[in-house]
Amino acid sequence: MLNKRSKELRLKIIELSKANGGYHYGGSFSCVEILINLYDSVLNLEHDKFIMSKGHACWGFYVLLHERGYKPLLEGHPHRDVHNGVEWTTGSEGHGLPAAVGISLARKIKKKKGQIFVLIGDGECQEGTTWESMLLASHHKLNNLTVIIDFNKIQGSGFVKDILPVDSIGKVAETIGWEVSEINGHDNNEVLNSLNAKYKKPHLIVANTVKGKGVSFMENQPKWHANWPSPEYEKKAKEELSK
Repeated sequence: MLNKRSKELRLKIIELSKANGGYHYGGSFSCVEILINLYDSVLNLEHDKFIMSKGHACWGFYVLLHERGYKPLLEGHPHRDVHNGVEWTTGSEGHGLPAAVGISLARKIKKKKGQIFVLIGDGECQEGTTWESMLLASHHKLNNLTVIIDFNKIQGSGFVKDILPVDSIGKVAETIGWEVSEINGHDNNEVLNSLNAKYKKPHLIVANTVKGKGVSFMENQPKWHANWPSPEYEKKAKEELSK
């Protein structure tokens, strides 16, 4: 069961995205609880940074930035604007994590406080830059880096398992020196506890989620990775989220 805050954010995602040409609902809905807990309870906006590496799922991110008084450019993928809460330009997969590793390393060298959080997709884990970045983070012992995988098991072209499986990424991360947590990405307590955890190593959170979570006809359906809902579908989605 989704709580009131989670349903309201999904409704706001529909309203904001429909008004601005957005259509990536599957991935936007699967990471709602992750973003809510980050922005409502974890991020210290004075010291911490967040990078939305899976840029196509930006609409919940935009809503949360609006709630905090920021005015990011409402494009289909985030455009870097640090004065409005967008730390990096993302959308082409595999770019956010390398940037986060660089920022984390710079802060460690300068002995500057603050945690760097980055949200990536499971399809994005197929990118070579992801693996290189994980090796670098481990080598430099970047304990100020927390990476969350929105593991909804669907990417733009279909099911991840049918394209290039990445189920073993947690085990590989542990082998190369990461601390790994596997959680239910829609359980607020599990999400919050994992985001607040502190380790002496970089931290990878494998958040098991459902693509399109909260709207029955979108859940676990590859076509809703990127699909514009008709007025009928939009009405049905809003009805379900308003209950």
